[in-house]
Amino acid sequence: MKFLAAPWRWPFISGLCRDDGGCIFCRALAKDDHDSLVCFRGKNFFVMLNKFPYNSGHLMIAPYAHLASPEQMAAGDLGEMWELTQRALAVLKEAFRPDGFNIGMNIGKAGGAGIRDHFHQHVVPRWQGDANFMAVTGETRVLSYDLETVQATVRAAFAK
Repeated sequence: MKFLAAPWRWPFISGLCRDDGGCIFCRALAKDDHDSLVCFRGKNFFVMLNKFPYNSGHLMIAPYAHLASPEQMAAGDLGEMWELTQRALAVLKEAFRPDGFNIGMNIGKAGGAGIRDHFHQHVVPRWQGDANFMAVTGETRVLSYDLETVQATVRAAFAK
């Protein structure tokens, strides 16, 4: 079996282990959108950038409600998550022209959830060859865009 390390994620993961005031999603909602990387606020869900992205434009769609799993939410309210997923795909396709996407949720500790108490969906743009040698051999992640540029681009596209 082969293992691939992602050392650039350690600051994020180690921060989750501390009890420093609660959930990152709930804290983000209480802050200024620019500072918390929130790109769009809907009725029941919001879209924010991942501060430690797998790729430029890595978005997360989360409910305002602090819920561990989608089945805890009213089925009718979950439709907004999928509408925002569609919008996120369109925004990222237009702004960054990725070759594909990874979309998914990690629910519970065994499911790989770094944040187990507030479910969220990841939308990760992918480009051919984006897993380059820097991440594998140089323990360095190369992102094409800085977070501020990505946030400004995504916020403007969601505002249209």
